[in-house]
Amino acid sequence: MLFPFDDQPEPRLVGIAKLAAEGRILESKRQVEYHELPTRNWINRCVSLRGVPFVWTINPYRGCEFGCKYCYARYTHEFMERRGIDDFETEIYAKQWNAPSFATELRRLDRHESIAVGTATDPYQPAERRFELTRKMLTVFAKDRGRRIYLISKSDLIVRDIDLFQQIAASNALHVTITITTTDVALARALEPMAPRPDLRVRAVQKLARAGIRVGVNANPVIPMITDSEANLDAVAKAAARAGARSFHGGLLFLKPCSRRVFFPFLKERFPNLVERYAARYGKNAYLKGDYVQMIEARVATIRKRYGLDKRQLEPTPPQPDEQLLLYDQTDNLGESRSG
Repeated sequence: MLFPFDDQPEPRLVGIAKLAAEGRILESKRQVEYHELPTRNWINRCVSLRGVPFVWTINPYRGCEFGCKYCYARYTHEFMERRGIDDFETEIYAKQWNAPSFATELRRLDRHESIAVGTATDPYQPAERRFELTRKMLTVFAKDRGRRIYLISKSDLIVRDIDLFQQIAASNALHVTITITTTDVALARALEPMAPRPDLRVRAVQKLARAGIRVGVNANPVIPMITDSEANLDAVAKAAARAGARSFHGGLLFLKPCSRRVFFPFLKERFPNLVERYAARYGKNAYLKGDYVQMIEARVATIRKRYGLDKRQLEPTPPQPDEQLLLYDQTDNLGESRSG
């Protein structure tokens, strides 16, 4: 069954589900509703077991309007008892902003521990044009020093904040990544219905690079038998290199149960000849294993080298805070683990 939740009784709302239910509707546009989400904290410890290069994560929004068919973050709406197949992209939650509270959270973090923005939902999705939560957060980062910050998006709206990126990069180690799964506009529209076109993302890479921002491109996810070809990955890397990107990566698609609920109907409609092959490979495990994985890793590495994106440039050491700031951090660092 692709929809196992239809006959379950209405649950008692607790935790973040209760907060989501209590949040007022901020705006409704077309079929998308924007809600305010009361938020205990903005910065959360990463719990991934797959060796990601950051310790802390920030996601200003819950839900994402881009509607990517492969999105792995759809399960986050289940925490709020939102289980409809389209809820993740039609019910967007803007986290309640409090600049002093965010700054206090930030001061509690070890400056050697890296922070990633946009790990679950895009920080530059359409909601950002209205609420500017990402820009408000970056304004706080711009006043800080000595941080290691990653930011990832598939939106060309990101260039709006070049001024803040330049301020942040002057006193912190900043790396921006733009996701481009394919340069084929029609395929991108099918896979990522509401995301900006690939050429707009490439142009964003170019603008960031020309502004002196360290920027890379990820072809994530590499989708078996759809975007995994040599030609497709080569086209993305070539466009990235021409635009001034410094790095290129691509990781294979993984499909959690929440992702399969959307991705398999998409396959049935657009790539029906692949449904059985996907069912055989992803039916029991979200992640692929074996020779195919190694082949894709080798393909990406070869393409990366082809365009000079394989040179492992050392991440710049962020300037250290002055003694007064360092002393303040030592006395204020509570070492608290966060969730929510």
